[in-house]
Parts: sequence; structure tokens; C-alpha cells
Amino acid sequence: MYAIVEIAGQQFKVAKDQKVYVHRLQSEEGAKVTFDNVLLVGEGEKVTIGAPAIEGAKVTAKVLGHLKGDKVIVFKKKRRKGYKKKNGHRQFLTEIQIDSIAVGGTKKKAAAKKEVAEEKAAAPKKAVAKKAPAKKAAAPKKEAAAKKPAAKKAAAPKKEAAAKKPAAKKAAAKKEDKK
Repeated sequence: MYAIVEIAGQQFKVAKDQKVYVHRLQSEEGAKVTFDNVLLVGEGEKVTIGAPAIEGAKVTAKVLGHLKGDKVIVFKKKRRKGYKKKNGHRQFLTEIQIDSIAVGGTKKKAAAKKEVAEEKAAAPKKAVAKKAPAKKAAAPKKEAAAKKPAAKKAAAPKKEAAAKKPAAKKAAAKKEDKK
């Protein structure tokens, strides 16, 4: 049996009697710790997925000790600028050993779902009255909107024709002046 559990903001896949290093926990060495945020439990082919967590599922563990992780070197450099920055970091960790994975509440959930399904089946179905289709009030607005651009398009050629007439008169006047 295995579980995916969220411990100190990170998700871990754990199994019984497994040792795991997690971010520092606020508990003493030798203390029992319980994690309620179990996201998934798997046993062979059977997998239970939570939404987001499985209700009633718990993972219990024993704190083995507190320690520091390996040193990580952080080196920053910008070439040709003379900028170099070296920094180190060691993460505080807690070593825990998983004692048990308990999947409580899944049976209760399944039973509750069956009860709800039975109630729905037993309840008489109410007749649903069909509503008359509502008239669309938006259709006349669309037609009016469609007519407006057509009217503007028809008005535009008149302006062009009016603009061409004075030009034609001016051209005729120039011809007469030349004669």
C-alpha cells in the first residue's frame, strides 16, 4: 500500500516503514506525527483519488531526527562586468519513518453515495411543464442595425456625385476660358 501525502508544502509518495526526509517539522525527536492531507491511496490495482484530499485518510509517522541537508553552492557571474557572487545554502530537514497509512471514511462515502442514489430513485418524478418558446426581441434590433449601414452606403455615393459635379463644372469652365 502506498499514498501520496502533502507534508510541509511538498508532496511525497510514501509506503509503510519507509524513511523520508522532509522540510523541518516543529516536533521533537521520537514524537508521533499525523498527516491528514492525503491526496491519493493505492493498494495493488485499486486506487483512491481525493478531490483534493481523501476525507478520513491519515498517514502517521515517527520523527527520527533533525539534520541539515547537503550544501548547495549558488554562484552568480556577469561576464566582462567584474560581478561575482558566491553563496551557500543548507536546508534544515527532518527524517521521518512512516508507521501506517489509514484509509478511513472511504467506506462511509460510498455508503452515503448509495443512499443518495436510492433516495433519488425512490422519489416520484415531478412533471416538468414545458414553457412556450419566448419571442426574440433582439431580432428587430438586428434588422434595424443592418438597415442603417445600407442607408449610409447609399448616402455616400451621393456625396461623391455631388463632389464630382463641381469638378466637372470647373473643367468645363477651364475649357471655355482656353477658347
